[in-house]
Amino acid sequence: MSQHYNDAGVNLEAGYESVRRIKSHTERTRNLGMMANIGSFGGLFDLSLYKIKDPVLVSGTDGVGTKLKVAFMMDTHDTVGIDAVAMCVNDILAQGALPLYFLDYIAIGKNKPEVVEALVKGVADGCVQAGCALIGGETAEMPDMYQDGEYDIAGFAVGVAEKSQLINPSKVKAGQVVIGLASSGVHSNGFSLVRKILFKDHHISLNEPFEDSTLGKTLLTPTKIYVKSVMAVLKEIPVSGIAHITGGGFIENMPRCIQETQGLLIKKGSWKIPTIFPYLQNLGKIQEEEMYNVFNMGIGMILIVDQKDSEKALSILKEQGEIASLIGEVSNTPGVLFQ
Repeated sequence: MSQHYNDAGVNLEAGYESVRRIKSHTERTRNLGMMANIGSFGGLFDLSLYKIKDPVLVSGTDGVGTKLKVAFMMDTHDTVGIDAVAMCVNDILAQGALPLYFLDYIAIGKNKPEVVEALVKGVADGCVQAGCALIGGETAEMPDMYQDGEYDIAGFAVGVAEKSQLINPSKVKAGQVVIGLASSGVHSNGFSLVRKILFKDHHISLNEPFEDSTLGKTLLTPTKIYVKSVMAVLKEIPVSGIAHITGGGFIENMPRCIQETQGLLIKKGSWKIPTIFPYLQNLGKIQEEEMYNVFNMGIGMILIVDQKDSEKALSILKEQGEIASLIGEVSNTPGVLFQ
């Protein structure tokens, strides 16, 4: 033990204890290519076992944003790890890639092994949901950067796709339909506005009852991971476009999966909007257009398919436990327009 380092605010023994605690969680995420080298300087993954003819690696990195502030206030740390995984794997899924492995990065003011374990447990839970392996990560104790009780978590995911099966906007055609996959709530975007409305403008308690739970627990509902459901669709029918609805809501994210000369006609009322969104809208006196430009409004991902394939796609998604709806179609008028 280094007493001088401890006096500087870094507890090496707590770091060692954190590593011991998280090893069992990484083992839960083992998949085909994961190699037994946890604790080495680099994570290893055997891509050859997937026998992909012309592989393209697709990577994504992201964090959880200021949703972490809610986790601090609730002293709940086993859900935001799922968010970190979801934000990365849903992004690479939008290219048609199967997530292979994930690495996390946790920066924390004071290393509390039970908190680090809860965070990594959430990461492992997310990896299990996505079918990807947690092959490494980093925990950095940074006492002068983060207050005691605060931390940041980010992640990095790598997936693979056959080059010929990559999803890109060139495949999208006017007249194709848009299938919306239900979100689990706010997911991990727009929390700076959420916190302003609730805490700065109205001083609302997170323990306030909300539907069958509390407001805090509702807000901490993890981001939905769509990997297994969407991959099941990709195996059965052609999908021309996929968009992950994150920061920027409908307005920014939906056009990312279509051509510049195209647009989307979205039919309001074709899906159920979770109660949390009208609650925030009414409390914050926010215009509807801004809501769709900030939040996912109940749609966490969209798929674009031919009309003739829509019923089969919906059937597959239902079998996978998704709530999915036909919410619109592709047009030749740029932008996202509502009907």
